[in-house]
Amino acid sequence: MKKTLSLITLLCVFAACSQEKSTDKPKEAKASTILLADPTIFYNNGLYYLYGTTSGDFPNGEGFQVYTSSDLKDWKGPVGAQSGLALKKGDAFGDKGFWAPQILQYQNKFYMIYTANENIAFATSNSPLGPFKNESKEPIIKTGNQIDPFIFIDEDGKKYLYYVRLTNGNRIFAVEINDDFQSIKSETLTECISGTQPWENTQNVSWPVTEGPTVIKHNGLYYMIYSANDFRNIDYAVGYATSKSPLGPWEKATDSPIISRKNTNQNGIGHGDVFWDKNNKMHYVLHTHYSTSGVSPRKAGMISIEFKNGKIVADPASFQFLNVK
Repeated sequence: MKKTLSLITLLCVFAACSQEKSTDKPKEAKASTILLADPTIFYNNGLYYLYGTTSGDFPNGEGFQVYTSSDLKDWKGPVGAQSGLALKKGDAFGDKGFWAPQILQYQNKFYMIYTANENIAFATSNSPLGPFKNESKEPIIKTGNQIDPFIFIDEDGKKYLYYVRLTNGNRIFAVEINDDFQSIKSETLTECISGTQPWENTQNVSWPVTEGPTVIKHNGLYYMIYSANDFRNIDYAVGYATSKSPLGPWEKATDSPIISRKNTNQNGIGHGDVFWDKNNKMHYVLHTHYSTSGVSPRKAGMISIEFKNGKIVADPASFQFLNVK
């Protein structure tokens, strides 16, 4: 099943952190566009690192690729330590469904928090390129099914894991996580967000989806950016909620969605992560549908966002796809 890296770059078909089984695969994919879903960008020592969910001719059961750029315009890759992979199956928990990674630096090590086998795990490395490994090969949460992890470290040093539980819909939960990143303080487990607003469930399905949480703090207020609707829905979009506490309660913003097909002309746009560039400008990296008629392979892109009067505002004119040069 393995292909060469050049073929990977051309023909990858990408799965989301929901239950994507099969999608319309176009006969040809544009060679210049990076085909990743659920992307995240990590900045370190003048270089940007791009990770995300992969599938298709490069199955998401193999691990996570990584691309690099010095300017967010010209990308190279995949350039992971193991044949383009930053994390390779067999080096950590999971043997299928490697979805939605997050990278953070903590105590001189790089951590990757990710989904595999519809559970959440972590791995560490001495380099953002990997290899990321975890000898314990155990999920962080031992019961149930959960996806889309995000770790937020507050100013007091407390660490919080935000993730999606697959129970009566895709619901976003939060829990305090211990310093070892391997266990949680279960008594703090709190439900945060579920699909209750019209924009979050445009098809009125019985399994509403809210997923892909990112949490940031600004002027003492916590902001949770998340996506809603099934990823295959053209109305997949991005909104946010605010709270005075990392565990909630969360108040959904009345101006959501802030990123959608209505202001970007991109179907299925969402599920990404916040990052700041070298000039401290805030962006949101995300994915879109492949075309107006096909969902996958999904394409990685980015859009500028900023705080205005306590709100998160996106600049639709800044949207751009991420391309390999």
